Amino acid sequence: MTEKLESKSCFEVFVDDNFHYQDESERYKYGEYETYEAAVEVCKQIVDGELFHLYQSSMSATDLYYSYTSFGEDPFVRPSQPKERFSAWNYARQRCDEICASGSIARAKNAPEGEDA
Repeated sequence: MTEKLESKSCFEVFVDDNFHYQDESERYKYGEYETYEAAVEVCKQIVDGELFHLYQSSMSATDLYYSYTSFGEDPFVRPSQPKERFSAWNYARQRCDEICASGSIARAKNAPEGEDA
């Protein structure tokens, strides 16, 4: 009975590599989640981690976004929700502006899990 409950996860997170754009051999499965919202939260954490890794103190939001879309990991949820489809690139564009704002990167890196920067 427990196995049946565990196998009810219906939303999978996969990660593509922007450096190998459209190369499915570079894709990997990150995990399975019971809700779409939980899967999206994991995708956001992956993107944030990539952005923090790529960020350099003199970078503009445009430069950070370019680095992410060229070299970062690109998570997505399968199946996606028709009305709420998560786009890692759209989320990254928003976060680049926030991260590159004065002092934002330090707060974001030091924020406890679950808290916004």
